[in-house]
Amino acid sequence: MNPRERFQAVVNHREPDRVPIDWGRHVGSIHRKGYARLAEYLGDPDLKNRDVVLDRMVQNVVLDEKLLQRFNVDFRWISPHWIGVREVAGQDAYIDMWGITWTYMLNAYSLTNSPLKSITTLDELERHPWPDPYDPAIFIGLREVARHWHENSEYVVVADSIKGGLLTKALQIRGYESFFADLAINQPFAEALLDKLLWLYKEMWTAYLKEVGPYVQMVYFTDDIGAQNSMMISPDTFRALIKPRLKNLIDHIKGLADVKFMYHTDGSVAPVLGDIADMGVDILNPIQTSAMGMDTYRMKETYGDRLVFHGAIDVQQMLPFSTPEQVRYDVAKRIWDLGRGGGYILSSCHDVGEDVAPENVVAMFDAARELGEYPLRLENVLKPEDLRPAAVAEEAPQKSSAHRARPRR
Repeated sequence: MNPRERFQAVVNHREPDRVPIDWGRHVGSIHRKGYARLAEYLGDPDLKNRDVVLDRMVQNVVLDEKLLQRFNVDFRWISPHWIGVREVAGQDAYIDMWGITWTYMLNAYSLTNSPLKSITTLDELERHPWPDPYDPAIFIGLREVARHWHENSEYVVVADSIKGGLLTKALQIRGYESFFADLAINQPFAEALLDKLLWLYKEMWTAYLKEVGPYVQMVYFTDDIGAQNSMMISPDTFRALIKPRLKNLIDHIKGLADVKFMYHTDGSVAPVLGDIADMGVDILNPIQTSAMGMDTYRMKETYGDRLVFHGAIDVQQMLPFSTPEQVRYDVAKRIWDLGRGGGYILSSCHDVGEDVAPENVVAMFDAARELGEYPLRLENVLKPEDLRPAAVAEEAPQKSSAHRARPRR
């Protein structure tokens, strides 16, 4: 199969010839310092793009085409341009097109000022200098790039996210404390802000897909609703305020082009997986296995007929602190958990940090190619408890509730 045929099998919940492999999006590349270490490890001083930053906030890079081919990556990403960025005088900081200030700390940029944090009225909300959703500079040249990949390759062409999302952008532009307070005690203001953002994103995606819609097979939308140990908002609040607006946006996007919709949310989101499928999401990313309750075997058993899973190779705990052999085992486990019967695209669940050894990056992609061929043959790789976790759990002696284990991840 070629990459597009492989993708079509996966999104239709059929087994392809092998698990598709992805890397290189704005929430799924590698930190520029890690990229330099990887180039040195591979013995390739000519590896390009070491200083071509994809997302300034997280300091990841646009990956060299040669590297994508080396790692058998099936996807090629089209990314909107950053516009309206203003530098902050005397600081290593910038203000983005939304008016949000980001300041360099440690190895990336962090939010340091939210422009709507102190406003109190809907009139003030409307008077904010919102970005122009029709500004052609956001998408200039993307039609030609998308057409090139569509007509001259068999890769899956993807429209990368217009950075941020409904909840994420509301929290950033209003400030986390202020917007969480709005949700609790000033819901009309919260809804007005969400509606403004929904309108802006719909208009931006209309302009975006006018340029690239005929050439892309998938679109990507990022909007974190999960944290490490729970959701950022309650499931009920998500269902009441976020879900209907996201469904509105998804329906709008799918009405503009024949595309699959991939939704990104970090963190623990198990309580609303069914709601995510209800919204029209085709592919869920990133499957953060280090977050509470994100049990990949159980997710596949419960929602594998409704959602395709993308990611699941953990960058928070597994990749930085494992040996290459342990990385290989984890790749095998995620392929088995999520890839049985198709329906899984393997990738790092987020950007690979500079703390990840290059040996582990190579081990991840080599294992994906080696172990991802169908029919899956992992009986000699995985332990019985990872091949049949439900059956093993049923056979094991029951523990008292006082000693119940933390949910398997």
